[in-house]
Amino acid sequence: MTDVPISKAREALSASGNNLEAALGWLQQDLTASGTQKAAKVAGREAREGLVSVCVLSGRSSTLDGGGLRAAMVELNCETDFVARNELFTQLAADIAHTTAFLTEHVPSPNFIQPCPLHVLDDAPLLSQRNPNFRSPSTVSTLSTGHTGHLGLRLASYSHGHSGTHGRIGSLAVLALKASDLASHLASETFVQDLERLERAVARQITGFETLSIQSTTDETSLYNQPFMATGGQLTVSAALREWGRERGMEKEGEEGGIEVLEFARWTVGEDID
Repeated sequence: MTDVPISKAREALSASGNNLEAALGWLQQDLTASGTQKAAKVAGREAREGLVSVCVLSGRSSTLDGGGLRAAMVELNCETDFVARNELFTQLAADIAHTTAFLTEHVPSPNFIQPCPLHVLDDAPLLSQRNPNFRSPSTVSTLSTGHTGHLGLRLASYSHGHSGTHGRIGSLAVLALKASDLASHLASETFVQDLERLERAVARQITGFETLSIQSTTDETSLYNQPFMATGGQLTVSAALREWGRERGMEKEGEEGGIEVLEFARWTVGEDID
């Protein structure tokens, strides 16, 4: 305990009769007690600031149940925006998102994006994104390495406000790809690079507009009715996705093909506080 003030160290030694091990135990108990007191003082305060952090461990799946997709979007709150901009706080938010994405197991459901119960994380070790030596067989075995057949799923993500992975608004979107020769498309580096740019643009679109649905309304709260920012607003999102697929040969005569958004989640800091 190198951070203990000298006065506190003297108090510990005095209380333990100069027994070093007993003094360390006394300091630990005192630290726990003081931490509990500090927590009690701030327990009633509202934490309305913070970050939304997004982590994508596996953004592709060859199965239509989404079993190969693994990602998480979490909100970590604090009292002030000053704290939210702190490097340690942003790293903590990123690590919690990383841990959530790693630990959450796929559950059969009609929805691709599902809430994660907080109790799943209560006793979980915090897994850092910054540890380059961390590898887990369970992650490798559960993540898909590619697409097979003519159907595939992709995850798009974006965070607005601080960096590409955390900010005040975050979004995740599940995209479906369909083409008779999808595997050959995905073997093309150019196609994949274009696809990744499109995915980011779609996720950014969701954060930039008040997006409430995909295509269920006639106004601009429906994603497909919105002017697509990536085209300068010249095309709607729906038209831009159709054109993108046609230009890359995903649609062929007599066959269905292309790309579409199946599901999305959009979250803003403090959204459910009130």
